[in-house]
Amino acid sequence: MSSKRKRLIIRTVIILALVLAVGFTIYQIFNKDKTVETGDRAPDFALTDFNGHQVKLSDLKGKAVMLNFWASWCDPCKKEMPYIENVYKTMNKKKVVILAVNIEESHFAIQNFLSKHHITFPIVMDKNRDVTDAYGIGPIPTTFFINKDGMVEEKVVGSMPSEKYIRQKLSKIEP
Repeated sequence: MSSKRKRLIIRTVIILALVLAVGFTIYQIFNKDKTVETGDRAPDFALTDFNGHQVKLSDLKGKAVMLNFWASWCDPCKKEMPYIENVYKTMNKKKVVILAVNIEESHFAIQNFLSKHHITFPIVMDKNRDVTDAYGIGPIPTTFFINKDGMVEEKVVGSMPSEKYIRQKLSKIEP
């Protein structure tokens, strides 16, 4: 094979690789997963709670919702759980709902965590990550404060630092 032909093949391969890279980049830009942000309508979902009952976000319309995505292995999640629990014990449950979405863990792992940390607020299980993906969850914990009309008023990525912080966020969305 002549050197001229070899150079032609190498150039063709390089050009093809560049075209594929540019095409992939364009695809990523226009088809990346949507993340739910402040001002967006909260995507509806139906998940099973820890007691086997179905919970639908749309059934909570008219109430403010604090939607928290977490897992038992997540240290920042563990840190904020007592704050959430203390707020839950004293809040107006007729106007506000705290709902924690556990991501992909077994019933056994969740039960151990809830027992160890004395958690009583509602937990729903996202075993297939359908809701996690619909909300575009990256790092956990991630919490959404959703108003009575189903709109996201605020998104908090990372651990919430105190009960006072949570109460302030809830007071802004409480009907």
